[in-house]
Amino acid sequence: MAQQVQGVIARAKGEPVRIETIVVPDPGPGEAVVKVQACGVCHTDLHYREGGINDDFPFLLGHEAAGVVESVGDGVTEVAPGDFVILNWRAVCGQCRACLRGRPQYCFDTHNAKQKMTLTDGTELSPALGIGAFAEKTLVAAGQCTKVDPAASPAAAGLLGCGVMAGLGAAINTGEVGRGDSVAVIGCGGVGNAAVVGARLAGAAKIIAVDIDDKKLQTAKGLGATHTVNSRTADPIEAIRELTGGNGADVVVEAVGRPETYEQAFYARDLAGTVVLVGVPTPEMRIDLPLLDVFGRGGALKSSWYGDCLPSRDFPMLIDLYRQGRLDLDAFVTETIALEDVEKAFERMHHGDVLRSVVVF
Repeated sequence: MAQQVQGVIARAKGEPVRIETIVVPDPGPGEAVVKVQACGVCHTDLHYREGGINDDFPFLLGHEAAGVVESVGDGVTEVAPGDFVILNWRAVCGQCRACLRGRPQYCFDTHNAKQKMTLTDGTELSPALGIGAFAEKTLVAAGQCTKVDPAASPAAAGLLGCGVMAGLGAAINTGEVGRGDSVAVIGCGGVGNAAVVGARLAGAAKIIAVDIDDKKLQTAKGLGATHTVNSRTADPIEAIRELTGGNGADVVVEAVGRPETYEQAFYARDLAGTVVLVGVPTPEMRIDLPLLDVFGRGGALKSSWYGDCLPSRDFPMLIDLYRQGRLDLDAFVTETIALEDVEKAFERMHHGDVLRSVVVF
């Protein structure tokens, strides 16, 4: 029987979000209903509200979440009622060309629930990233549920569902940071600081955090950065080169998503080094680089999608590290808030006061 719960809805571009009653249907084949316990407030949700993703309003926001499976539909074997899960937006299909080549982390046909959640008047909702977790319960594809250790804090665990995984994966999976490497991270918000943590986990010898905000740089230092550069007062390219013997960093993670910071990343890497773009640009942005420099500097220019993660592989492993005290996910939870405080959390995000505000149910 369908259930009615409260959720955060974006009705139109730029309008403040509001709490409304939504209808969650019983799970169909391959689907699951999850009782949400915590959901982080991510920049992507703000992009949805601002019309920066698409114009399929109204949106049910929220996607960076953890909770407990309440019920499952026919044919579901991955999870069962009572399982503690992190929600993910990469439910791999197993059949596309990426999956068949043994690269499911690049799956080109990820699954979402086939049924739609609605408002009480029948208006269909577009769930953010196919999840819609700013709600007491949500309907997802069963493959979007990754079972992890239930002893983990939901507020911390849920952050692996998007931002923290994106940053960690950008360093570990995409950048392939190795022991003794030098790493620079440009942009030290939640994703950038997660890249700092990922570089530390991978054994980087030197981790250089770059930002225009001293508060963010101080946070990065606490999470493992060995050096910091305020790019408002210093040239980050020259500063990174100076800190790396004049060579540049082995891996540079760009976590801003702007042409000027990407160019900084390009020239701040060592010859044959790697640039990883994990910051999300807007459609109108362009980059102009001399083709001879692209050729002459060698190395790799990569984009990182969701940290190139495979949730079934990465989430349980990272939660194990968290439980062992080797990965401080709690450090990313700046504050816990109620569902009705999401709009205020968007405002705080603009001021750079938080790594993550997390809605706790």
